[in-house]
Formats: sequence, C-alpha cells, structure tokens
Amino acid sequence: MQAIGKSPQEQPNNDSDHCSSGHEGSFLDDFSDVDSADDEVITKTVSDEDSKLAFLRRMGYKEADASIAITRCGTEATISELADFICAAQIAKAEDAFFAEDEKKPKHLDKQKKRSFLESEVLEKKRQKGLENGDDEGVRLPNPMVGFGVPTEPGIVTRRTLSEAAIGPPFFYYENVALAPKGVWQTISRFLYDVEPEFVDSKHFCAAARKRGYVHNLPIHNRFPLLPLPPNTIHEALPLTRKWWPAWDERTKLNCLQTCIASAKLTEKIRKALEAYEGEPPLHVQKFIMDECRKWNLVWVGRNKVAPLEADEVEMLLGFPRNHTRGGGISRTDRYKSLGNSFQVDTVAYHLSSLKDLFPGGINVLSLFSGIGGAEVALHRLGIRLKNVVSVEISNVNRSIMSCWWEQTNQTGNLIHIEDVQHLTADRLEQLMNMYGSFDLVVGGSPCNNLAGSNRHHRDGLEGKESSLFFDYCRILDVVKNLTSRYS
Repeated sequence: MQAIGKSPQEQPNNDSDHCSSGHEGSFLDDFSDVDSADDEVITKTVSDEDSKLAFLRRMGYKEADASIAITRCGTEATISELADFICAAQIAKAEDAFFAEDEKKPKHLDKQKKRSFLESEVLEKKRQKGLENGDDEGVRLPNPMVGFGVPTEPGIVTRRTLSEAAIGPPFFYYENVALAPKGVWQTISRFLYDVEPEFVDSKHFCAAARKRGYVHNLPIHNRFPLLPLPPNTIHEALPLTRKWWPAWDERTKLNCLQTCIASAKLTEKIRKALEAYEGEPPLHVQKFIMDECRKWNLVWVGRNKVAPLEADEVEMLLGFPRNHTRGGGISRTDRYKSLGNSFQVDTVAYHLSSLKDLFPGGINVLSLFSGIGGAEVALHRLGIRLKNVVSVEISNVNRSIMSCWWEQTNQTGNLIHIEDVQHLTADRLEQLMNMYGSFDLVVGGSPCNNLAGSNRHHRDGLEGKESSLFFDYCRILDVVKNLTSRYS
C-alpha cells in the first residue's frame, strides 16, 4: 500500500518480470508452477531434526506436516526430500482441507455511498475495511471447479447480481491463482466492488489443469467456446505418447504447466530405475516415477523413457498459435517462463465470448500485465476486432512476443506499449482516452509470486513485493471508471 501512495519516481524497481499470471513454484495439488531458484535452496542438507523442522516451518509448511515427514523419511533425509514428501501427501488431500469455512455472501457496497476514484486514500480505506472484516478467513473452492459454467456443463449459473459500483462501463476481467493464502480472495473481491470470484480449472477446457480465480463484471449468458474444441486428454493432445504409455500410468490430464522443466539427470534416473526390471516395476518404483511425472508433467516418449513437454506442446495446450513464442532471439528458457505465466486462452475466451455481440465494430482494450497477450489472442480468435490495445507489460521478451503476434496476424488497430503499471498515472490515462476513446475492457492478472502455495520463502500475500501490484490494477480501474463517466 505504501507503493500506491508514492510517485512513480519514488517507487522501487522490481527485478522480476510481471507477467500475466505470475510464478507459481513447485507441485501442490496440481495448481502451482516451479521456480528453479527454490530447488537450489531446498536441496541443501540440514544437520539435525530440530534444524530441519525449523527450516521447513520457515518455508511455510505446518509443523505437524514437517514432523510427520521427518518421521517417515528419517532424520538423514534432505530438505528437498522432506519437502517432496509433504507435497506428495498434500496431493491426496481434498482441496477443501487447505481452507477454512467460506465467509457469508459478501456484503454489497452501500449504493448511496459516494466514491472518489482519483484519490489514493480510497485504496487505504478499502484496506482498513478488509482488516476490520477479518481477511484471515478462507474461501472454500468449488468442486468441480467450473465457475458459472463450462462448455461441458453450461448454464450452472445464468444470472447474478452486481453492486451498482461494479456495473460497467468499462467491463473488467481480473485473474489470479485460485489456491492463494487465506483472505486473499476476500480482499481481491472487496477491492473489486464485492464481485464474487468465478473459480475455474482449465482442465475442463484442455488437457492440462490450471486452477484460477476470475473476478469480472462480464455477462455470463450466451457464452460459447472456441472452435474447434482443443484436445481434452493427454493422448488426444500428444498422440505419439500412446505407444509407450505404461498401463500403470493412469493419468489422463497434465498438471498445471510450469515455468521450468525437469532436468536431464532426473529423466535418466527414471530410465535406469525402470531398466532394472524386466516387466512391470514394483509398486514403490511406480510411486516414485508417478510422483515425478505428475510434478514435472513428464510424458512417455520411448520404452522406459520420459521427457518434459516441449515449448511447442505447451503453446498448444495453452491455446496459443503455433510458434507464438518461437524466434526473435527468444531463448528456450524464456519461452517456458513466458508460457508458464500466461492465460489459458480457451478458458479466457469462453468468459470473454459474451462481448462479441456487444462490440460488433471492435473493442478498445486496456491490458494490464499483458504477458504474451493471452487476452488479446482470445479476443482475436473470437472474431472481435482489436481497435486499440494499450498493453502494459514490463518484460522485454513478452513485449517482443506480443508485437510479433500483432504483426503476424495483420491487426488493423493500434498497439501501444507501456512498460510499467506504476507509471500509468491518471494524467497518462486521460491522455490515452482522449486519443483513442474510452476503454471497453480492462483485463489483466497481476503477479502471483507472493500468492502461490509453493513460494515457501516470500508467500506474503497481497502485501508481497510483486503481488502488491494488484492494487495498481484497482487504482487504474477506478481511474478509468471515473474518466469513462465523464465521456458518457
């Protein structure tokens, strides 16, 4: 919150790239990505049981879980092995176990309350309100995680009531990881006009899981999926793997696609473990291999041979066009990082599809934390013309990918790049709207670096260094809403 009150010149520079969906760390119940920096820390061996217990607690694990892991794995186990054991145990738990009872239905804003959208004090008042109302309560995630409906189960919720303050223009659409620390989604909802989050797992749209929460004021009727429908299982998406897939690997869906991949050392270790047996390996070997395959999304590419997904395969699973992140001097590592932090296009397109009839002539978009353009690709694939897109993205790599896509698809509108949301002031927004007109849609997903369950060292919630940029999304949306009212 202190960053919101500072001028752009006073605000500190962040070293990390602020992509559309943030880093998500290691493997916890299919919902998080892996940050390779953590792996170096957790492989260090701590000397004794008390030290290991303390270290695991500092990493964010419960003391009871850490104690069980040490008991089961032995005092000689490394921190990495203990952490993997805890993660594996958590996979078997229902998602409900991670969260407390849901709060009652959020209290709508007083319709008579006058809002001042240009003053930063509004954000501070909202923050204080959040503290008074107990942000440490958890959100109970739905099971199945299908939001207000998915193509296979449409129309679960056909109407909803929005507070007066939430009603557009503009339409807004905000995304972040579903399994965040307690209180985060209550705070997000409260700052975004008490709109109820829509929690959706992208496994209902493609062959990979991606548990996300979306807060938006979009219409929820007349939604439709992108056609042709994408592959829905691993074998449909990667048919060449079927030949080598062992019967004891019962996976049909991949876990959340990550920002990095497994090492060659690990895949070689798995190969040697399998070659030690003539036929089907014993159960303990199967368990070891399946834990690693789920953790790293390894697929079978030969006899006794697993491999991580190629970047092209990740592009396909996330709904991006072929070679979207390829070329232009972009490294393989950068491709995985950019893709791992992106929207799942088919999921987002389903939510945005209700806009097609509303904007037959095209749409003006303010895209915050644009990443590699997941929202823009979704709108384009829906057949909605992009008249003007102001894309705010700090990563040079992602801006390059976005610019190349814009050119390759022969867009006829204007693409305006801005590097940092913290430099998008009210004056700058007014200037842009005077030049290009009002924004019809404000879309984005602020970094989840401090929200993801596997970020064991800096899981500080919305007060964290990167994830606090959520409040810039709120600030900018408030300014746009106020300026839009002047034009209407």
